[in-house]
Amino acid sequence: MTKTRLTDRKRAAIIEAAISEFQQSGFDATSMDKVSQQAAVSKRTLYNHFASKEALFASCLDTLWNNCVNEENFRYSPSVPVRDQLLTMVKAKIAMLQEASFQNLVRVALAGALHSPERAKSIVEEISHKEEGLHRWIEAAQGDGRLKAVAPAFAAMQLSSLIKGFAFWPQLTLGQPNLSAGECEQVAESTVTMFLACYGL
Repeated sequence: MTKTRLTDRKRAAIIEAAISEFQQSGFDATSMDKVSQQAAVSKRTLYNHFASKEALFASCLDTLWNNCVNEENFRYSPSVPVRDQLLTMVKAKIAMLQEASFQNLVRVALAGALHSPERAKSIVEEISHKEEGLHRWIEAAQGDGRLKAVAPAFAAMQLSSLIKGFAFWPQLTLGQPNLSAGECEQVAESTVTMFLACYGL
């Protein structure tokens, strides 16, 4: 058990160091040597946890996502009103997208997209994979007869696009400030209202 805890601590130190390095130096200028030095672990230990820099970067995004999003919020419940569940999910998603460290890492990914489209594609796929909770929720709500029949992936993308249009892309690409608490509430409420006006029963 002690060994496991030590391994977990080393992995956490690597992730923390990597997030810092990627944000400060960008993807290409960050090396596994730098990360291992900052994390105070050997390169062998680093590669035991992460086979490549790409895998390490994906794990950084994954960690930031998990720190902000409680997966329990994305599990469908037949006993809770659909609107209440959607609001909880949308608010959690907005909070995650407004997290500075997550935004910074996505900026790093986008900056490197011109040099490595394949890497950018893999990172986008990783983010999309993490958004499957919304897809599964829509599918479950449809199975329970509480949403209209529509391709769950299509509906989930529509919902995500509404959120990101206010709470992610303007901040990421146009340098706009993060939304205030009141603006987050407004975006969440209006997004859910629009979604249910289209697909609610």
